[in-house]
Parts: sequence; C-alpha cells; structure tokens
Amino acid sequence: MSSTSADKTTEREQGNTGWGLGKRVLVTVPIFIILLGLLVTVSSLTSVPWAIEPTGQSMETLAPGTAVSFDNPQGVAMPAKGTYRVASRHLNIDIRRAETGEVQHMRVLVREPVGAPGSRPGMVFMHGAGRGMSDNSFGDVATDFASAGFVTAVPDKPLWSTGTITRDYPASAVAYDKVVSYLRGLPSVDSGKVGIYATSESTWIAQYMVQNDRHIAFQILLSPMVYAPRQSLGFFVAQDFSLVGAHDGYQSIVRRLFHADLGKFGSNFDIDVDLPRGYAIPTMVAYGSKDVMTAQVEGTAHILDSAHRAGNRNVTVRSYSVGNHVLRLGDEAEEGTPLADDYVNDMTTWTEGTLAGLRQTSEPVAGATIHQSIAVPTELHGDRTLTVYGFAIHIATAALLLVSLLMALAALVLKAVRLLRRRNGKAKVFGFLHGFGGELLVIAVTTLATLVLFASGLGQVIMAVVRLGWGGAPDEDPGMMHWSWPVVQLVSTLVVWAWSRVLARLAEVAQGRGIAQLPPSRAAIRDVVSGREPVLASRRFGRVYFWVTAAAMFGVLLVFAFWGFFVY
Repeated sequence: MSSTSADKTTEREQGNTGWGLGKRVLVTVPIFIILLGLLVTVSSLTSVPWAIEPTGQSMETLAPGTAVSFDNPQGVAMPAKGTYRVASRHLNIDIRRAETGEVQHMRVLVREPVGAPGSRPGMVFMHGAGRGMSDNSFGDVATDFASAGFVTAVPDKPLWSTGTITRDYPASAVAYDKVVSYLRGLPSVDSGKVGIYATSESTWIAQYMVQNDRHIAFQILLSPMVYAPRQSLGFFVAQDFSLVGAHDGYQSIVRRLFHADLGKFGSNFDIDVDLPRGYAIPTMVAYGSKDVMTAQVEGTAHILDSAHRAGNRNVTVRSYSVGNHVLRLGDEAEEGTPLADDYVNDMTTWTEGTLAGLRQTSEPVAGATIHQSIAVPTELHGDRTLTVYGFAIHIATAALLLVSLLMALAALVLKAVRLLRRRNGKAKVFGFLHGFGGELLVIAVTTLATLVLFASGLGQVIMAVVRLGWGGAPDEDPGMMHWSWPVVQLVSTLVVWAWSRVLARLAEVAQGRGIAQLPPSRAAIRDVVSGREPVLASRRFGRVYFWVTAAAMFGVLLVFAFWGFFVY
C-alpha cells in the first residue's frame, strides 16, 4: 500500500473515532458563551436610553363643565347649531408643491348657511393622519358649523407624492391657505373672520399657517400633537404599548424605531414645530379623556407658554370625558359614533364670541381633569450608526433567507424530476454527512418558527394599539402580546446552544480528518476543499446550501439581537 493511501486510511479511522460526551460539552460550552456574548453585546450596543419620568402627570381644570360663556350686554346675535339650513357645493383648486413642482387638483366641499344675514365667518377644516378627502371627512362637524352661520370649506388633503413619513407640512400650509384665501374672496364671507379647524397631524401644519398668514382670525385645535413628530409619535406608541398590556420587552422596539435617522428618505420626523408665532391668535384647544395619542398635560403647558411668549392670552382649553382622539364617543372604527356631548356647541359659542370681541366669562381651562401617563421623550434624536446597521442586517438577512428558500425549491424540483424520470431517483441532492442535514433542519425550523411568533406577537400589539387609538378598550388578557417576548428569548437562547453543538461537531469531524490540528494536514485540507473527503456534505450544492442557510438563520438571531431580545 502506498503512503498516500495509508494516510487516507488513517484519516478515515480518525474520523470514525468520535469524541466522548465530556469533551463535546467542554468544546460546546465555550462556543455557546462566545456566540451568546456576541448577541448580548449587539443587543447592548443597540439599546437606547429613554426617560419616561415623570409618570402619572395630571392638571386640574378650573371648572368641571365645558360650557363657554361671554359677557354680552349688547345682545350680539350668536346663532346656535341648527339655526340655518345648509347648502353645499364643490369646486376645484390647483395646489402646487414648491419643492418638486407637482400640482394636485384639490377638490373642496363648501357648505353655506341658507338665508344667514350679512357677511359670515369662515372656517377651513384640516385633516389628520391618513388620506382624507373632502366628501368623507368632517361631514357632521362642518355641517353643524354651517348651520350655526359659518361658511365652511373641507378640502382634499394635500398629498402630492408624499407618504406617511414624508408629508410636506410647509407646502401643506400653503395649500390650505389657498382655501382660506378663497373663502376670504366670497361676498358672503367676512374676510377678517376666517379661521382654521385643525385636528391631530394637521395641528403641526396649523403653526406654519398662522406664522405665515398673519390674518387668520382664530384656530380650533383638536387633539394637538404639539411636539415634533419624532417625540409625539414616540410618546403615544410607547404609552399605548403599555396600556394594551404588551410585554415590557416590546418597548425596546419603540426605542430603537424612533431613534431611526430617516433624513435621507425625506422624513419629516424632526421638522421644527416650536413656533411660538403659531399660537399668536385666539386659540381653542380640545382634548378627550380617552385620547391615548397626545401628551395632554405637557401639551397644554407648552401651548400656553408659546401663546404667552407670542403675546396672546386668548387660549381656551376644554377636556371632554369619554371622548377619544377625534372627540368621538366609543370606537371610531364603527360608523356613526357621535361627537362628545356639547363639543360642537362649545366650539361654535367660543368662535362666535371671540370673533364678536366679547369678554369670556367662563374659565379658560375647564372640563375633565387632564391626565398624562408618561413624559414626552424630548431627548429622542436620529442615530445614523444605529440606522445604518439595522438597515444592513435586515436587508442582508432577508436576502440570505430568500436565497436559501430558492435553493431549497431548486433541490425539491431536482429531486422531483429525478423521481419522475425514474432515473437516479435515490441520488442525493444535498448529500449531508454526519447528521448535519438533520441538525440544520431542526435549527432552521425552530428559528423560523420563532421569527413567526415574534411577528405575530408584534402584529397583535400593533392591532391592539390601533383599536385603542380609535377609542376601543384593551383586552383584559393581553395573551400573546405578553408571553411571546420571553418565549422568543428562551427559544433564541436554545437555538444558540444548538448552533454551538453544530460548530463543536464540525470541530470534532475536522479533527478526525486532520484539519483541526497543529500543523493541519495539507492533504486533508486538499481533500476536503476538493470534495474527495467532505466534512459537511458529499455534494457541493449541499455544502453551499448549508452555509447559506446557516448564515440566514444566524442573521435572524442578529435581527433579534438588534431589537433587544438578548437583553435579559
């Protein structure tokens, strides 16, 4: 027998002589510690501090009732809701976005009181989040105001090609102001008494309008967001995750998400909305006690402070019991939910008395006690490094998962073709050796099942937050929202242990082949690389598939680490 043949025979015999249990454990444990330490380090480096103190803030109102009253010795007419019949008509206004030159054909629904004497006050309604249209927004409120003698205009929301996080607020302010200018030009409207009605997202836009157009007469702000989008949205998502009963671990997702630096994508997260001039005119603020989206205590204080800095003392705040984010009673997801009691009457009375120059005799801050569960996270900012890393690891993992799936499908098709042709039907596609195929399957199935569990738990949290935002009540039993996080943590740790066993097994087989020794056998390395004496699989396709799938599964673990699952 030649020396080369003898060497190969010796190597095969060494490969068949496996380690004992004790040695396997001694090798597996350090590998496990290293892998787990890496993932814990990633979770720690991507963690984001977040101050939620003080918690449980409240602001006592000066009167329990929300009614607005004025001293009216001259008996100035103040028609109530339902005084006039209402006529409506449509028109189109072209609005241009200066940054891009895009033009949107904005449809406007105008409602007018029939038979109302003299020049009437006007009001332009501004949309909250979503894609509001003139015909399906503010129908009851705009009609009620028109029936009280106002000429109201509900336009389509200025959208152009913007998305949810790329809304152009300064351009939207210009667009809405074109509708204000249209109302001012109507013979039936008093041009000095045209104001705006802004809700939720559009309260950011309102500040730009009031700053740019010094002739806007008043503003009604329904559930104003007040702070910059990053802080306002971070506040309400963090608060609502807690209210719906989600596990505290899901808060780490909120922290990382709202530290994303999306400036390169045209995000408006950090647009400047600290514009004191935006509160320089008579302002009416309305909140609902069931509104879980706005920071009402700090928001009220900020509005009052900004108005005072702008020289305006005419700010009235009303808090309505049971009202949600849009001052509706009940779940807004259901059709026909009514507005909070007396809300429209209070708004019309305040607007008419203010425009008439009367002295308000009711308290400026009244209604239900104003509450806020956590502090606004004003320290939030975009983190470029965190964003780039998170984006890269998610894209890379998704790409590897896709390649692994395509390779698995290709193997399935190849196997099926062989079986159909009844030729080489038993030929192995992967040719895994030493049980690596079975271990890879178990790890892949477990990792993907854990990923599905995570996605399901997060999806349930999001749906619960949406229901809560529209006025629904959280479930008594949070279910998956609460237990899915620790389960994913546990299973992910077990997967790390499984990978440690696989790597130890690779070391065991490699040592048996003469590779994991000093100095390594050149012949053994040459045989492994060429495929004559493989370690993982007898077929090159199987070896490539193993490492692609292994990288994809470990990528999933890195994704889990990014979102904080390895912070115990």
